[in-house]
Amino acid sequence: MRTVRGGSPKRPVLAGFMAGFLVACGCPAVRGEDQSIVAAGAVPGAAAACTVAIQQAIDEVAAQGGGRVTVPAGVFTTGAIHLRQGVELHLAAGAILRGSTSLEDYPKQNTRIEGHFEPWRPALVNAEGLTHVRITGEGTLDGNGRPFWQAFWQRRAENPKCTNLEVERPRLVYLADCRDVAVSGIRLQDSGFWNLHLYRCRDVMIDGISITAPHGAPPKIVGASQPWDEVAIDRAPSSDGIDVDSCQDVTIRRCTVSVGDDCIALKGTKGPLAMADESSPPVERITIEDCVFDSGHGALTCGSEATIIRDVVMRRCRVGADVPLVRLKLRPDTPQLYENITVSEIVADGGQAIFDVKPWTQFFDLQGHPPQPSRVRGVTVRGVRGSFRSLGELRGNEGDEIADVTLEDIAVEAAKPTLTTAANPPITFRNVRVNGRPFPAD
Repeated sequence: MRTVRGGSPKRPVLAGFMAGFLVACGCPAVRGEDQSIVAAGAVPGAAAACTVAIQQAIDEVAAQGGGRVTVPAGVFTTGAIHLRQGVELHLAAGAILRGSTSLEDYPKQNTRIEGHFEPWRPALVNAEGLTHVRITGEGTLDGNGRPFWQAFWQRRAENPKCTNLEVERPRLVYLADCRDVAVSGIRLQDSGFWNLHLYRCRDVMIDGISITAPHGAPPKIVGASQPWDEVAIDRAPSSDGIDVDSCQDVTIRRCTVSVGDDCIALKGTKGPLAMADESSPPVERITIEDCVFDSGHGALTCGSEATIIRDVVMRRCRVGADVPLVRLKLRPDTPQLYENITVSEIVADGGQAIFDVKPWTQFFDLQGHPPQPSRVRGVTVRGVRGSFRSLGELRGNEGDEIADVTLEDIAVEAAKPTLTTAANPPITFRNVRVNGRPFPAD
């Protein structure tokens, strides 16, 4: 510890030492005084981005040993900001952190995106390699994404086969390699790309947040080679609600999601050699409970890029119109294992289907390798009430294995009382009734 001759230790040096010690021992930093971003120079309603002032507030609080950076009521425009160890970001009621629409305010960095790393745009709020991450409050993170959506749809009109990453768009929140994470209370809206992306995080609690983005007309199934109608100008493209990428021990509860893509997507990597990718460990021990999925391409989706996903529980949730309940994307170019998935106590109001399980061939590439089989094992859906368009589909690519699937205690109405499956599917039905009649029919 350094001292000043004839005086007391310099406080910033002591604070910095203590913060470093706490991080090294795995403890959260000591809570310091709250600091408003206004005190650091952020101006509400200003046309120019307040990125520098907001980042300065975060860095100063971190240097003092940790504490809370607060965003007061008002609209503050910002580019990418980065949380530091021991710093909680708190958005007060009426506070809006609004994303800049200039890509220059999101300087490129090597980042995880769609199952790999490449130079791409960071999110509005970022954290990497931190412990005890906290994002709290009643305020809003607003991605201000419409210009990014319009740019993507324009490119899609020019080239219908353009990839999702061809037009750069910032995410709203990206947390990577973090432990002891809590995101609570806040509202996420209008992200340019994915809303909340968790990569290789552990011990995560997502509690009581809402996520919204324009969802346009309901997606239309147009064939196995392209399962979704991707030309819907009034829909925010790639606006996934929560992407759980290569994470373990994640709980998502009391959240509301209404977006133009998957509500909750469990992800990893893709390609014929995916199982050897050490940067993409299995997604394990995921709990989703007491959530509402008003709109999206799947309440619970495994894919588009994924390898091992197991030990997943979803319970006491509501599913809105045209939302599939369980969506498993089976890629012919990726060896996948989806196992031990339990979905229970579900209420549906015009959902698309209980199952949307089928081949997923969007942008697949075997890279000269033979087709890679997928395995689906131990999927149980029980205690479902309400209405669906149909029971859906349960089929894979040639060579895929689907086994140990159970439907029990189901009582639903279905406009089309059918379940499309491969030949002789290994499905167990217990007390399943559709439109008041036993299913399957005796």
